[in-house]
Amino acid sequence: MKSFSKQLSFRWSDLDPNFHVRHSAYYDFGAQHRIEILESLGLTMKALQMNHFGPILFREECVFRKEIKLSDAIFMHTKVSKLKADGSRWSIVHEFVNEANVLHSTITVDGAWMDTKLRKLCDPVPEIALEAFAAMPKSEDFIQL
Repeated sequence: MKSFSKQLSFRWSDLDPNFHVRHSAYYDFGAQHRIEILESLGLTMKALQMNHFGPILFREECVFRKEIKLSDAIFMHTKVSKLKADGSRWSIVHEFVNEANVLHSTITVDGAWMDTKLRKLCDPVPEIALEAFAAMPKSEDFIQL
């Protein structure tokens, strides 16, 4: 698998006054896709709650290259771009491309795993998270941290 991919469906409420997708909607699409991916890899909300951990973000950045309008056919491709060997820190990239594979925007997030009981970073990272990230597609420029 090259990436986790899905076609996006835009709503009227995703638009800004200039009739293109508002900046914050991109982040919402990225967050939703990350949760869908985690769920598909066994990191369901129930599994996270039972194991008392969850993902947290330190940085989230979007680079906008080409506007997206309501009727555009856009696909989001998601990959891991950086990962520490112990799984404690990671980066995920979401690329928004059209049918011709023209890049419209890129979201990059840097994150880690938080122990939800202790309210601090997990040490060690739960095995279920390590297995999930091992199964995730890596970007072409993937870096092992």
